[in-house]
Amino acid sequence: MSTPERLIEATRELLWERGYVGTSPKAIQQQAGAGQGSMYHHFAGKPDLALAAIRRTAEELRASADAALGVEGTAYERISAYLLRERDVLRGCPVGRLTMDPDVIADDELRAPVEETLDWLRARLAAIVQEGRERGELSSALVPAEISATIVATVQGGYVLARASGSTAAFDAGVRGLLALLRTNGSN
Repeated sequence: MSTPERLIEATRELLWERGYVGTSPKAIQQQAGAGQGSMYHHFAGKPDLALAAIRRTAEELRASADAALGVEGTAYERISAYLLRERDVLRGCPVGRLTMDPDVIADDELRAPVEETLDWLRARLAAIVQEGRERGELSSALVPAEISATIVATVQGGYVLARASGSTAAFDAGVRGLLALLRTNGSN
C-alpha cells in the first residue's frame, strides 16, 4: 500500500475511533507508519487528509449498501438484505458517527460527503419502496421518502442504542420491528 493510502486508511480508522479532534497528525503518522514529511508531502494538512478519509469511508458505505440493496428480489427482500447485512454494530456506522462530531459538522467541506451519502441512501431506499408500491409488494399507503428516512433512522439509532448498552440486542430488535412493520404493510 502506498504512503498516501496508508495515511488515508489510518485517518479513517482514527476518525471512527476517536473523532476529528482526537485524531492528531502524530497519531495518523504513527498508525500509518509514515513520517511528518510524507504526510505533508501528500496532503495539505489534517483537514485535507480528513476529507480524503471521509470521502473514502462514504464511498465504501455506498458500495456496501448498494450491494445489499441490489440483490434480486422483492422490495421487502432488498430492504431486508440491507438491514440484515453484516455490520460491526458495537462500533457504529463510520459515516453516521461523523454526524456527532461537532468539528466535522461545523465544516461545510468535511460535512458534505457525510450529508451526500445519507441523502443518497435515503433516495436509494425511497426508490426501492416506490418500486415495491408500484408492484403491489408494499402498501400503497407508504410514503417512500418517509419510509426511507425511517429505515436510516432505525439503523443509525440502533447503533447508538447498541453502543450505549454494549449489546447488539437493541439494534437487532429495531431491525426486526421495522421489518415486521414493513411486512404487515405489504402484500407478502
